[in-house]
Amino acid sequence: MDEQQLIPHLFRTEYRKIVAVLCKRFGLEQLETAEDIASDTFLTAAQTWSIHGLPQNPVAWLYNVAKNKTKNHLQRSNLFNQKIIPALKKNTGTTTDSEIDLSPQHICDSQLQMMFAICHPSIPAEAQIGLALRILCGFGIEEIAAAFLSNKETISKRLSRAKEKLRQEKMPVELPGKEAIGNRLANVLTTLYLLFNEGYYSESQDAVLREDLCLEAMRLTSLLLENEATSQPSVNALLSLMCFHASRFAARKDSHGEIVLYQHQDETLWNQALIAKGAFHLHAASIGSVFTKYHLEASIAYWHTQKNDTAEKWESILQLYNRLLQLEYSPIAALNRTYALSKADPKNGKQKAIAEAEKLPLTSHYLYHSLLGELYTGTDHTKAMASLQKAYALAKTPADKKLLSKKLLHLELK
Repeated sequence: MDEQQLIPHLFRTEYRKIVAVLCKRFGLEQLETAEDIASDTFLTAAQTWSIHGLPQNPVAWLYNVAKNKTKNHLQRSNLFNQKIIPALKKNTGTTTDSEIDLSPQHICDSQLQMMFAICHPSIPAEAQIGLALRILCGFGIEEIAAAFLSNKETISKRLSRAKEKLRQEKMPVELPGKEAIGNRLANVLTTLYLLFNEGYYSESQDAVLREDLCLEAMRLTSLLLENEATSQPSVNALLSLMCFHASRFAARKDSHGEIVLYQHQDETLWNQALIAKGAFHLHAASIGSVFTKYHLEASIAYWHTQKNDTAEKWESILQLYNRLLQLEYSPIAALNRTYALSKADPKNGKQKAIAEAEKLPLTSHYLYHSLLGELYTGTDHTKAMASLQKAYALAKTPADKKLLSKKLLHLELK
């Protein structure tokens, strides 16, 4: 990996770690200072590495520069002399030097604590998730806007208000008590779910699959399971869902990096170890009385690791979608259900699915028209072509447009 590829990759993986540790040290009221130091560290890397080449250990180099920049900031900051040192004396009775602990364990602890500090009930839920995607996951404003189906201006204002709230509340970066953990865990899991989804399918970048985001979501979810206070059934269910989806990474794109649809995937490329791990966590999630949408989505994902196109499989998926929509309705989940409906009834399923799909308020979404194009294929050629053409016009990424153009060409040749 050369410098042009490495710096964006390291920004994605290391920026958030530096910010989490600095916020743990100085408090969330100094969030913007932490972000500035982390950003300046990567700017220095870009300038230095372009001249002198890559260091032997780029991550260690970044951490060393971040430490030095933090020391320099503290030495020239009146805040350090007037507020931090008196506070440290009051809390511990001693002073401390400006050494920053960037050890793996401290980074893990800081990130786990940051997850819950950000998801404080005084901050609106959407703002909590947006902050976590920005601070803990390194998302850009455009990526967050895509995740929320919003625009950059709205997201920027939302994040600014949330940061101001953090400054006002002076929330400590620490794990809350048992009851508070329960109240905040749902938004933490939503954040990790969105992070994985952004990697599994991104509309903000021309990439079929961004494995680094998915693996980071899995790593952060695993952190929750490693802590006794946060190791709960819903966390196991989410990690199970991620494992089942991750098991098919190698089969989701071809040698040219193009999308391979589920029905055309080579199942010999599926990762059986991840499928087994997903099954383990799904079983662990079943212990107790807690039941969430992640349990249902993990069960749906499990059936997608069974390649045989059986009536049992699609009927099971259909019933799981029925329960999911009752628990937490989503137009996209309802759209996915229509595909399962078409497969569960080989004789009349397509007509039933079309009738259900056309009721959904998704006419501005390309996936809606893409699915209609598939459902109409073989029954109404004109409507199938019109639906796929509409999907092509609405598709955002070159990868999606290329896939749809192939479908259109195939349909034209029939």
